[in-house]
Amino acid sequence: MKKLPIGKQKFADLITDNYLYVDKTAHYLKLISEGSVYFLSRPRRFGKSLTVSALSEIFKGNKELFKGLFIYDKIDWEPHPVIHIDFSGIGHKNLGLMAALELRINDIAAEHGIVLKNPDYATKFSELVQALSKTNRVAILIDEYDKPIIDYLSEIEKAKENREILKNLYGCLKGLDGHIKFLFITGVSKFSKVSIFSDLNHLSDITLSEDYSMMLGYTESEILHFFDAYLSVMETRNNWSRDKLMEEMSAYYNGYSWNLRNDRVYNPFSVLKFFSDKAFQNFWFATGTPTFLINALKDRRKLPEQIGNTLVGEAFFNKFDIENIDIVSLMFQTGYLTISKTNYKGAYWLDFPNREVEDSFMNQLLEGYSDNPLSTTTGVVEYIRFALEENDWAQITKQFSILFSNIPYQIFKAESEFYYHSIIHTVLTLMGVDIHSELQTSTGRIDTVIRNEKYVYVVEFKMGGADEALKQIKEMEYHKPWLNDKRQIVLVGIGFDKEKKQVSGFIAEKMN
Repeated sequence: MKKLPIGKQKFADLITDNYLYVDKTAHYLKLISEGSVYFLSRPRRFGKSLTVSALSEIFKGNKELFKGLFIYDKIDWEPHPVIHIDFSGIGHKNLGLMAALELRINDIAAEHGIVLKNPDYATKFSELVQALSKTNRVAILIDEYDKPIIDYLSEIEKAKENREILKNLYGCLKGLDGHIKFLFITGVSKFSKVSIFSDLNHLSDITLSEDYSMMLGYTESEILHFFDAYLSVMETRNNWSRDKLMEEMSAYYNGYSWNLRNDRVYNPFSVLKFFSDKAFQNFWFATGTPTFLINALKDRRKLPEQIGNTLVGEAFFNKFDIENIDIVSLMFQTGYLTISKTNYKGAYWLDFPNREVEDSFMNQLLEGYSDNPLSTTTGVVEYIRFALEENDWAQITKQFSILFSNIPYQIFKAESEFYYHSIIHTVLTLMGVDIHSELQTSTGRIDTVIRNEKYVYVVEFKMGGADEALKQIKEMEYHKPWLNDKRQIVLVGIGFDKEKKQVSGFIAEKMN
């Protein structure tokens, strides 16, 4: 069994140190053969840096590193000078972006024995490309181009400042076509007002290309082929068949799609960690808590049900503006949402890709909305899970009061019933129950409908008394769509008390 390449981003290290490598070089051959200027967006820890590293070795002509791989005997291996800039590792936070860029450009020049004369980072970059191209046309590989912007989304002025610095850098590329053999740029987001998307009009954005949708991430067939020995270990450990194991792995880690065919790939980082730790855990999500996203969702008063299963048009993927951040767009580009289904008329549905992302995100959302630690919120969820099975609304409302009691007083006083409805909906979503919020009927809009094997709960929330909430359900006949349902219908009115920071009361009435 070859070693698992967890956290390994240098292609040469994987090959020389006998790490497992899933052969993606057929995709690289297509890139090199059919074009020369590309942009690719993928979430963090999805293999962008490893792809860039492999391309670097290809253009350096290091053929023997690729022995046994698809591309080995398919190209002439002519060496080219390579400019490789990885924005996740240049130290822009400590040095400032401009100084960090200048240092990296000077280092590349020094590696090639070139002394740059121009005074600033942008003109030095142009001078470096022209100087290197005297040997052969240059391959330019820019990894995580947008990290100096992403890192400052909560500090918009700094993000805008860094965007201008990047714009000046990439603006130099427009007039250097004759010196460039290949240009490949990766990032998480396609930011507007960055010159690579305006000045480089021959740039091919392959983010949603069917040809490259599976270049990053692992397909199911790749897992079955390259990880066969690891799969066998997990089958024995869990006493599962291969089909059962793949079914569970798919539920947790599969589901990412970036094309019209809905081809799906597994999260590569989570798959590697799963085989290493021999347990199902939320590995990818744990590497980066989306605090900015959670706060933005709270500010925009988004219910959990308004996050998943979102319909967007094709234009949605082509613009992302830091002055007016679209949270759904950011969630898609950062990997918390993916294309769940589509049609050929330009309509796309976005949803959580898998159990790892949805469960983790909802836990973080609940923690953020309720100002409770995860240890408290997970306990509340389990109590409510059992109580719903037994129609025990005394226990359910008790648990919600525990959550509400820890919300700071100034927040509790200022918010409307929407806020508490959001927390309740998040808890129920985490439990995996059949839940619908803001459900439109012929007579009005129901706050929440919850269904399990035994019950259909029709729930209304009110600031004040539970009797008002129950009265509304009856007057509007919210329960009518389920009168022929074989399950027990229960009408539930819940009241909130701002002063006491708790559920003021509940009334639960059976209908049939």
